[in-house]
Amino acid sequence: MGIFNKFSFIFLVIFLALSANAEVQRHRFVIQATKVKRLCKTHNIITVNGMFPGPTLEIKNGDTLEVQVVNKARYNVTIHWHGVRQMRTGWADGPDFVTRCPIRPGGSCTYRFTVQGQEGTLWWHAHSSWLRATVYGALESFSVTNTNDYDDQSEMEATRTGAAPNVSDAYTINAQSGDLYKCSSKETTVVPIDSGETNLLRVINAALNQPLFFKVANHKLTVVGADASYTKPFTTSVLMLGPGQTTDVLIQGDQPPSRHYMAARDYQRAQNAPFDNTATTAILEYKFASCAAKKCNGPTPIMPSLPAYNDTNTVTAFSQSFRSREKAEVPTDIDESLFFTIGLELNNCPPNL
Repeated sequence: MGIFNKFSFIFLVIFLALSANAEVQRHRFVIQATKVKRLCKTHNIITVNGMFPGPTLEIKNGDTLEVQVVNKARYNVTIHWHGVRQMRTGWADGPDFVTRCPIRPGGSCTYRFTVQGQEGTLWWHAHSSWLRATVYGALESFSVTNTNDYDDQSEMEATRTGAAPNVSDAYTINAQSGDLYKCSSKETTVVPIDSGETNLLRVINAALNQPLFFKVANHKLTVVGADASYTKPFTTSVLMLGPGQTTDVLIQGDQPPSRHYMAARDYQRAQNAPFDNTATTAILEYKFASCAAKKCNGPTPIMPSLPAYNDTNTVTAFSQSFRSREKAEVPTDIDESLFFTIGLELNNCPPNL
């Protein structure tokens, strides 16, 4: 596809060139309550370092991550490193009461693991109750979300009942709902692009339970990777990502200079199940040097035609387009026997967790 002139993704983070030598990277996550204003109201949400989404971690294949997590919120919390192959470090994987006890309010824990043999987009998120609605961020190895009107009250209700999260009030792209929701248009995410350049978009579905369609008006997307693995490239007009999935796509600035909506909506095939049938938008904006200098408004963005919420045919066609970049040689003669052992963790967590 030629040289990438610019790298960006749906968390709007620039992909930086990194050196070739593996190293230990150290970070500090502070879990805390933070006030944010969305949909005309102020919400008290749980964040990392006061950021929503949380910080992006940029690493090289072979780097070791050491992340100290300090819990200043009033809920138990753990961090899950989604998609990372935990080689001999399974205790760092994160699900509470599965690979570790949760970090209690006022406590801390240091995660240490190595990312090996994975290149592309990963991400991290909370793995306690429904805290991952707002506690998440990207993890790039050389990394569309939804909001559920989520605040402390939502977490308390989930903890008390063990029920599923409420139907969301809006979806977001980079934590912004977009022009189609009330009190949101001023903060709509804008992704700049130059005519003739090729950008890399890293798309992460950080929604709680919703598969999502994603489309950019008048632009094709070339899929080159998924879940930190390269794929055989294929071109499509629409993506479908399940919860937690990531997809790396190339997008070319091959349209007349204008503004184009990037939009996402739910894919839902369950009958009589309530869901949020709205769409979130960001704006792919071709750079207008003269307009930017005058601080004028650009033209009204073009809206893509999204699939119907229950368009299973589109989902099937997209899913069946994935192929390995190289032919997988599968042995047909079995000459070795393997013996697997499975361990069961029986250590009890402290009481009152």
